[in-house]
Amino acid sequence: MLKLLVVVVVFAAVTYFVTRALQERGVGARPSIPRPHVPKRPSPPARPVAPDDDEEFLRDLDRKRLNPPEDG
Repeated sequence: MLKLLVVVVVFAAVTYFVTRALQERGVGARPSIPRPHVPKRPSPPARPVAPDDDEEFLRDLDRKRLNPPEDG
Protein backbone atom coordinates (compact mmCIF):
# COMPACT_ATOMS: atom_id res chain seq x y z
CA MET A 1 0.00 0.00 0.00
CA LEU A 2 2.88 2.39 0.79
CA LYS A 3 4.46 1.66 -2.61
CA LEU A 4 1.24 2.64 -4.37
CA LEU A 5 1.11 5.93 -2.43
CA VAL A 6 4.72 6.72 -3.38
CA VAL A 7 4.02 5.96 -7.05
CA VAL A 8 0.94 8.23 -7.03
CA VAL A 9 2.84 11.08 -5.32
CA VAL A 10 5.77 10.82 -7.76
CA PHE A 11 3.39 10.69 -10.74
CA ALA A 12 1.52 13.76 -9.44
CA ALA A 13 4.76 15.69 -8.90
CA VAL A 14 6.08 14.89 -12.37
CA THR A 15 2.74 15.82 -13.95
CA TYR A 16 2.67 19.09 -12.01
CA PHE A 17 6.19 20.14 -13.04
CA VAL A 18 5.67 19.22 -16.69
CA THR A 19 2.42 21.20 -16.77
CA ARG A 20 4.05 24.23 -15.15
CA ALA A 21 6.96 24.11 -17.60
CA LEU A 22 4.59 23.98 -20.57
CA GLN A 23 2.54 26.89 -19.22
CA GLU A 24 5.63 29.05 -18.73
CA ARG A 25 6.78 28.38 -22.29
CA GLY A 26 3.35 29.29 -23.64
CA VAL A 27 2.66 25.86 -25.11
CA GLY A 28 -0.94 24.73 -25.16
CA ALA A 29 -4.04 26.74 -24.38
CA ARG A 30 -3.99 30.49 -23.99
CA PRO A 31 -3.57 31.73 -20.42
CA SER A 32 -6.81 32.72 -18.72
CA ILE A 33 -5.30 35.94 -17.37
CA PRO A 34 -4.21 38.30 -20.14
CA ARG A 35 -0.90 40.06 -19.74
CA PRO A 36 -1.19 43.82 -19.23
CA HIS A 37 -0.27 46.04 -22.15
CA VAL A 38 2.86 48.03 -21.35
CA PRO A 39 3.31 51.01 -23.66
CA LYS A 40 6.71 51.42 -25.26
CA ARG A 41 8.85 54.40 -24.41
CA PRO A 42 8.90 57.00 -27.14
CA SER A 43 12.06 56.81 -29.17
CA PRO A 44 14.33 59.84 -29.25
CA PRO A 45 13.83 62.11 -32.22
CA ALA A 46 15.78 61.20 -35.33
CA ARG A 47 16.72 64.81 -35.96
CA PRO A 48 17.21 67.86 -33.73
CA VAL A 49 13.99 69.30 -32.39
CA ALA A 50 15.28 72.80 -31.73
CA PRO A 51 18.14 74.76 -33.32
CA ASP A 52 20.21 74.61 -30.16
CA ASP A 53 20.16 70.80 -30.40
CA ASP A 54 21.66 70.84 -33.89
CA GLU A 55 25.47 70.68 -33.79
CA GLU A 56 25.82 71.75 -37.43
CA PHE A 57 23.63 74.80 -36.87
CA LEU A 58 25.69 75.84 -33.83
CA ARG A 59 28.97 75.41 -35.73
CA ASP A 60 27.59 77.56 -38.54
CA LEU A 61 26.62 80.29 -36.06
CA ASP A 62 30.14 80.28 -34.59
CA ARG A 63 31.64 80.40 -38.07
CA LYS A 64 29.45 83.39 -39.00
CA ARG A 65 30.22 85.14 -35.72
CA LEU A 66 34.00 84.74 -36.10
CA ASN A 67 34.05 85.52 -39.85
CA PRO A 68 31.35 88.12 -40.57
CA PRO A 69 30.48 88.54 -44.23
CA GLU A 70 32.06 91.56 -45.88
CA ASP A 71 29.67 94.02 -47.45
CA GLY A 72 30.91 95.49 -50.47
